[in-house]
Amino acid sequence: MDRVLTLELVRATEEAAVRAGRMMGIGDGGAAHHLAVAGMHQELTAAPVNGHVVIGEGYMADGQVLFDGEEIGRGTVPVDIAVASLDGQRLVAQGQPGAVSVLAMAGRGDILRVPDMYMEKICVGPRALGRIDLNQSVQENLRHIAEGLERSIDDVTVAILDRQRHQDLIRECRIAGARIRLIHDGDVTAAADAAIEGSGTHVLMGIGGAREGVLAAAALRCLGGDMQARLIPYTERERQKGEELGIHDFKRILTLSNLVRGDDCFFAATAVTPTPLMQGVRYFGGGARTMSVVMRYKTGTIRFIDTVHRLNASSHWSVRK
Repeated sequence: MDRVLTLELVRATEEAAVRAGRMMGIGDGGAAHHLAVAGMHQELTAAPVNGHVVIGEGYMADGQVLFDGEEIGRGTVPVDIAVASLDGQRLVAQGQPGAVSVLAMAGRGDILRVPDMYMEKICVGPRALGRIDLNQSVQENLRHIAEGLERSIDDVTVAILDRQRHQDLIRECRIAGARIRLIHDGDVTAAADAAIEGSGTHVLMGIGGAREGVLAAAALRCLGGDMQARLIPYTERERQKGEELGIHDFKRILTLSNLVRGDDCFFAATAVTPTPLMQGVRYFGGGARTMSVVMRYKTGTIRFIDTVHRLNASSHWSVRK
């Protein structure tokens, strides 16, 4: 895959973010999501790839674009695409931080296809590589992570989705002595933050969306981090969906190389509302300004892109840093 694809990725996440950001604080997360999907689809339709959407926004039968299985792009390079046009609908609706538009790309067949179900996950950065194990206790994992970070457990911050199902996990982290950052939605961003020095987050733990977990795996692979995950089918229908995709052992621990395979992948995210490392979309008369991060596994590059967009004009210009 050509490195120029990084700009194609960020154009798609930028367009989704600029459209969705207009709905910040309006109270309608569904409308924000609809705008984000339309914006991302518009850009990917013109992208120079032969794309296959393996993790999308719904199903063709629902009349949704960016549906699972959609073929998209105008190029010849065969790639798999995974998207979350808006990760954090409720965050945008309530004007809260942490909402992003996310896209990952890898070679054809290299992104694991998973159904819409839950996934148990633990995500860390490069300094804790090889030190996590879902079969061990929370305290043991935190001890090993802290050793890799060369700090004590009480200097480790754990990001956890603020859900009733995580009450035991929160209690165990507190007993171990770790600090906790509760997040309302959007665990893709928190997973990536765990692998970026200076974000203030050192590990993501808990149960979240499986499809978001695959997107997080793409980011962590590019960042040199580590992840273990396990699918959780709560219903027989979810189990059947998984089996239709070739998943039969739901007790199996999935590693980064299981979730995103191959020798190259890209990841891009644009902040809709502020994140620990990026400012959200800011609007001004006739334009908007976005911040994005773009990563590539093969080259190990991580680029933060600051873009000014001129809107509602016959020509389009941008300034990138």
